[in-house]
Amino acid sequence: MKRLLSFAVLGLGLAAPVFADLALATSKNCMSCHAVERKVLGPSFKDVAAKYKGNAGAADMLATKIIKGGSGVWGPVPMPANNQVSEADAKKLAAWVLSTR
Repeated sequence: MKRLLSFAVLGLGLAAPVFADLALATSKNCMSCHAVERKVLGPSFKDVAAKYKGNAGAADMLATKIIKGGSGVWGPVPMPANNQVSEADAKKLAAWVLSTR
């Protein structure tokens, strides 16, 4: 029983950062246009992670795009600027998106 409880606690500890960043994405309105596993208006976060897999500069580029917006990479619908997102939060969101593969 103790062993099972230990695994459960460990699992919750590992999952907590994922939920925390999903909460951040929700609070910054990212989920209005994106979802983790499916395309909404913008690409899924898993598709973004797959596209930039192995790209060392992807996190910084995505953090900038989160704040400034962009267009043309995923089709004709532009991503609006998100000036309310701080640089620190944009970096946290970008790292989380890239971890969703």
